[in-house]
Amino acid sequence: MAKKSSSRIWWILGGVVLVLVAGLVIAKQVGWIGKIKPTEVEFAKVKKMDIIERVSASGKVQPEVEVKISPDVPGEIIGLYVEEGDSIVKGQLLAKIRPDNYEALLARSQAAVNANKADVERSKAALAQSNAQLIRAKTDYERNQKLMADKVVSEADFQRAEADYRVAQQNVEAGKASVEASKFNVQSAEAALRDAAENLRKTTIYAPQSGTVSKLNVELGDRVVGTSQMAGTEMMRIANLNNMEVRVDVNENDIVRVNLGDTVEIEVDSYTDRKFKGMVTEIANTANGMGTASAAANSTDAVTEFEVKIKILNSSYRDLMAKRAKKSYPFKPGMTAAVEIITERKVGILSVPIAAVTTRGKEAEVEKKEGDNTPPPATNENEQKAKKEEKLKELVFVNDKGKAAIREVKTGISDFESIEIISGLKEGEEIISGPFIEVSKRLKAGTLVIKKVAKKKDPKEEAGSDK
Repeated sequence: MAKKSSSRIWWILGGVVLVLVAGLVIAKQVGWIGKIKPTEVEFAKVKKMDIIERVSASGKVQPEVEVKISPDVPGEIIGLYVEEGDSIVKGQLLAKIRPDNYEALLARSQAAVNANKADVERSKAALAQSNAQLIRAKTDYERNQKLMADKVVSEADFQRAEADYRVAQQNVEAGKASVEASKFNVQSAEAALRDAAENLRKTTIYAPQSGTVSKLNVELGDRVVGTSQMAGTEMMRIANLNNMEVRVDVNENDIVRVNLGDTVEIEVDSYTDRKFKGMVTEIANTANGMGTASAAANSTDAVTEFEVKIKILNSSYRDLMAKRAKKSYPFKPGMTAAVEIITERKVGILSVPIAAVTTRGKEAEVEKKEGDNTPPPATNENEQKAKKEEKLKELVFVNDKGKAAIREVKTGISDFESIEIISGLKEGEEIISGPFIEVSKRLKAGTLVIKKVAKKKDPKEEAGSDK
C-alpha cells in the first residue's frame, strides 16, 4: 500500500513538471517571457525650417548721453533755477553759489597785481639810479687812472675809485635782476588774479548741453563741495531722453556671437504688451570689474560678463511719442528691460529638436568589452582630459526599424527649440527626440524603442483641477 501511494505521488509530480516546462516553452514562443521590453521614447522628423539664433540678456534703460553736474567750487546754493523734468538748452543758467568769498579773493588778487606792478616801477627807478652812479664812478675811476699814471694821486685814492667803480657795476646788475624779479612777481599775481576770476565765474553754473533735468539732488540753501581736481557734490543730471539705450551684461560664452549692428528685440517691463526694436552700438573689450589687477585676481571664480549697449530705435516707439504730444518721454532712466540679440538668421535649413542632439564618446571606446577587466594605462589628468575631449562627438539617435542607431552629426546655429544639422542626417528621417535622460545618458546603439504614448488624464482629476 505504501509503495503504491509513493509511486503515485511521483507520477503526479512528474506530470506537474512536464506541464510547467511545456507552459514555459509556449510562453517563450509566444513572447510572454524572455522578451526585452522596449524603451518608450519620443520621435521627430528631420525637416527644413527657419532658425533665428538669439542671445538673451537683461539690463537697464539709460540715456545715450547723460551729464552729471558737479560744482568746481564749494559754497551755499543761493539760486536754483530748474526743477526735475525741465527741458533746458545749452548755456541756460542752472544754479548760483554764494560768490562773496570769491569776490573778496578777486579784489585781493587785483590789489596784489597792482602792488607788484608798482614794485616793477620802483625796481626800474633803482636801476636808473644805479646806472647814474655807475657813470659817475666810471668817470672818477678813469680820471684817477690818468692821475695815477702822472703820479699825482696816491695809490690808496686810486684803489678807492676803482672799488667804487666795481661796486657801481654790481649795483647795476643787481638792479636789472630786481626788475626781472618784479616782473615775474607781476606774472604770478596776474595768474592768481585769473584763478580768482575763474573761481568767481564758477559760482554761476550753466547747462553744458541741451536736454532734460533727469535728476535733481540739491535744494536752495544746500551747501555743496567741489574742487577742480576731483568730482564734488552731484547737483543734477542732464540727459537727452530722445536717444535712449539699454545696457546689458552678456556672458563670455555668448559675447563672441554678438556683433556691432545686430538687430535686437527689447521688452521693457513698463510696456508688457509690445516689443521695441534696437541695434547693438557698442561692445566692451574688457570684462566688467577687470579694470585693475587686484580686481582681476579677486574675480577668478566670478561670472565673466561684458557690457553691451543697445540703441532703442526711435521708429519703434514713435506712436507713443505722438500720444504724449511730446510733453514727456516713454522711457525713464533706470527702467528694467530684457533683450534678445539676433546674432544670425537662416531660412529653410535642415534642423531637428535641440534635445535630440547629445554629446558622447565613441561607443566602441567608451564601453569596455565584456570580460575585459584590464585597468586603463596611467596618465596624468591633463592627458586624460585631452583624450576625453578628443573622443566627444555630437550624436543623434535614429529610429532604425524599432532600434536606436547612432548617427554622428555636425551642427550649426540654434534657437530655443531647434538646431541646424549641417551633415549626418537627411530630410524626412525619423529620430529620437526625448525624453532628455534617455537621449543624453541611457540610449545605446541597438536599444529597442517604441513610441511613448501620452497618458490620458483621469476625468475626475481634470474636474478637480477645474474647480
